[in-house]
Amino acid sequence: MYAELLKSYPNKNWRDKVKKQLEAIQPLSEKLKRSRRINKVQVKLPSGVKLEFSPGKHNDLQKEIIEQFLPRYGYGSKILYVGDTSDKYLYLNKEELLRLNFFEISHEELPDIIAYSKEKNWLYLIEAVHSSGAISEVRLLQLKKLTAKCKTEIVYITAFLDKPTFRKFIPDIAWETEVWIADNPDHLIHFNGDKFLGPYN
Repeated sequence: MYAELLKSYPNKNWRDKVKKQLEAIQPLSEKLKRSRRINKVQVKLPSGVKLEFSPGKHNDLQKEIIEQFLPRYGYGSKILYVGDTSDKYLYLNKEELLRLNFFEISHEELPDIIAYSKEKNWLYLIEAVHSSGAISEVRLLQLKKLTAKCKTEIVYITAFLDKPTFRKFIPDIAWETEVWIADNPDHLIHFNGDKFLGPYN
């Protein structure tokens, strides 16, 4: 095809022929992208906002937290933050977090999901644990320090997909926190304290 173009040069329609020929050719930059169709994890927030997580066990658990845990135990909570393995700020309501006097946003310090119940004035800090990240005593101290000026009471939740995963992390889980397991969604495990579900003074 290129030979034909060269033979026709300098025909008065040569430029138009070249332009038409190039339109039919996929640019090298497009070929090098190697785009793939990847099935995303679809999630709908209580507010109606639709999110797409990248695939993986961690994000499967985050979907369960949003769609199963919060409707059961969230007292009408709305999501203020959700991270994703490929997009650390997949969803962020920074204005509302600032209004609640939440600490300066930094992903290294944030739990996986933050939700707020206006009815209870509770802020849920939720860690979705697949391979790491349970709310340990050290992590609890860190979160308490970071939220010391927050205008809400804080509820600390560690979530797991199943009991076998939970069993691996039992020694790490801090007292006065809650555990939720996605494959038993109607139950909570309470780690001591003076009440079942809620903040501790």
